[in-house]
Amino acid sequence: MTRISLGLVTLLALSTAVSMVNAHEGHHHEEEQKAFSAPDAAIDIAEFKATTIKAPFLEQFDINWSDRWTASEATKETTAEGEVFSYVGQWAVEEPHKYPGLKGDLGLVAKSAATHHAISASLPEVVDNKDKTLVVQYEVKAQDGLECGGAYMKLLTDSPEGIKFKEFSNDTPYTIMFGPDKCGGTNKVHFIFRHKNPITGVYEEKHLQSAPPAKLDALSNLYTLIVKPDQTFEIKINGETASNGSLLENFQPAVNPPKEIDDPKDSKPADWVEEAKILDPTASKPEDWDETAPPRIVDEKATMPEDWLEDEPSEIPDPEAAKPEDWDDEEDGDWIAASVPNPKCQDNGCGKWVRPMISNPAYKGKWSAPLIDNPAYKGVWAPRKIANPDFFEDLHPSNFDKIGAVGFEIWTMQKDILFDNIYIGHSINDAEALAAESWKIKHAAETKLEELANPRPQNDPPTLTFKENPIKFVVEELKEFFELAREDPMNAIQSRPIATSILAGTVGISFGLLLILLGLLSAAPVASASYKKTDEATADDEDHSKVDGSDKGSEELKEEPAVRKRTTVVEDDE
Repeated sequence: MTRISLGLVTLLALSTAVSMVNAHEGHHHEEEQKAFSAPDAAIDIAEFKATTIKAPFLEQFDINWSDRWTASEATKETTAEGEVFSYVGQWAVEEPHKYPGLKGDLGLVAKSAATHHAISASLPEVVDNKDKTLVVQYEVKAQDGLECGGAYMKLLTDSPEGIKFKEFSNDTPYTIMFGPDKCGGTNKVHFIFRHKNPITGVYEEKHLQSAPPAKLDALSNLYTLIVKPDQTFEIKINGETASNGSLLENFQPAVNPPKEIDDPKDSKPADWVEEAKILDPTASKPEDWDETAPPRIVDEKATMPEDWLEDEPSEIPDPEAAKPEDWDDEEDGDWIAASVPNPKCQDNGCGKWVRPMISNPAYKGKWSAPLIDNPAYKGVWAPRKIANPDFFEDLHPSNFDKIGAVGFEIWTMQKDILFDNIYIGHSINDAEALAAESWKIKHAAETKLEELANPRPQNDPPTLTFKENPIKFVVEELKEFFELAREDPMNAIQSRPIATSILAGTVGISFGLLLILLGLLSAAPVASASYKKTDEATADDEDHSKVDGSDKGSEELKEEPAVRKRTTVVEDDE
């Protein structure tokens, strides 16, 4: 077989192998493109199924939602500026436009940006939490993010007169306010309950101290509040505990007032002495006390170091500085180089040597009499304590006022905030079951969709192993082998032993592999000249310019480096 034939056979074999690899990669690339252009088709999206769980209130927003929910027509007046706002924010029930995790799953969406929204719904049955566990749970999906706005829910207090839903506003009495809120430095999950003073009849808001941070993004986030009859509470975000504590200990102001208070009629006597220490009136300044002695003096024992360079300046003109070409001595004055530290002074001192300063052992400062215990001291005065006339003790604040409705009364700068799967009841198990059959499935699909929409950067791919994906591993090894083999077959064999073994096994005998490599060596110049498929400069153009030949193509290759060199020079000049 002639060398030319060997080269042709080799090129044919390489071409076939590379085509197979590229075909596989092209197919893989097409699959990825399909996944990004139609992400819902790339993963298995389940169909929404209405729950069979029963509760005092459970809302999944089916097609009859408008029969239960009423948008507010009220106005809202701010106390600071006296401005009046209307609740004009639009509401809709629709599927999410961002990462839909369940097919046909509808949610309540606040559609307007930079607007006040208010909407509410009556509970089929009034919730009385006396001696019961209360569970409040719902989902929030900030499809366009949430930089400033609320996404909390209010459980409205039942009233004998009934709740006026069209007049629902910030003034409507509520029993509990729960959910995320974010704006500026605020980022927390509210838990506020209104508590009635049994003596005065006045309601007071009790705010959770150290509220947990909110989680608000384009995925559905599950918020759960559990209050038990032992007065403990727990807040969960996506099923994980974010905060817990006691209604009697973790709220401000406290549920119960103090038993004793300061007597408002008591006042400090005029002769009461609160100064614990005074200057000793019997002390006098010692005769040898010199108040004029300075705190620091010259060290007379110091001597100039032997390597000190008195004749060298500490700074010199910068030897590397050069006068700018556009400097005009007549207009700009005499040019003077900037000063830099003298390198000769780096390891020792330069210039005129001066003795250093040291602390003055004779320094005592200004004399003052020492302090002694005040014989007239009576202690820190405090008014006497009296019984708190407004004292009461409520050991069961979890017996909240009855709940008759639920509503969202929010202001937000971002639109398309979606609410779904609202549960209000007394069963932790039912709330968890609802989350398992809805939120968990939905959130898992949303997470995958988000990963597809935001793939891992290609410049930092994960290390692929044979165990993870055998076919892709082999393809990658062969692809890199062939790329190296076009330039240096021996280097390809040495640096890619796995691909070499694969090819040897495929050919069947080592002699066949040897023939292919010999063909590569004989045909390498032809392949090098014909492989370039672009007119743009590449990193190996300089090597190609050295190929000998009398054809026109070789002459063009010889001329290209000169053109590129000129380009490089221009760039350097810039």
